[in-house]
Amino acid sequence: MIRLEHINIVVSEIANSLAFYQAAFPSWRVRGEGVTDWFGVKRKWVHFGDDHNYITLNDSGTGTNRNLATNALGIAHFAFETNNLKRLIARLQDAGFTPSHAGAPNEHRENIYFIDPDGLEVEFVQYLSDVPSERNIYL
Repeated sequence: MIRLEHINIVVSEIANSLAFYQAAFPSWRVRGEGVTDWFGVKRKWVHFGDDHNYITLNDSGTGTNRNLATNALGIAHFAFETNNLKRLIARLQDAGFTPSHAGAPNEHRENIYFIDPDGLEVEFVQYLSDVPSERNIYL
């Protein structure tokens, strides 16, 4: 078995990122935190998640994220599955975050995209079918 355990993200300010991810994942918690030296730069880090999955947030990021409207190298987006997309959207909007766009219409899933405080695109998807071949459309 292989599963994604964590995502490690360099951010400008941990507090700003935590506001976004705590709204998306209200049952997650700060599992650990500290300070490390990363190639000569002191930076704070936080592991935010549950006992099985987490996001590592590392502060002191510089520059900007890739332009999401281009074919530049880098992460286009990452996605999380939810069992209640409408409630997740409401939590993020209540926390002051606005969706960037909805996914393509599909009778077997609903999805929406948000841009996190550092310009990363995060997709949230709710599947309306348990049949794998119905969840995604492959031409």
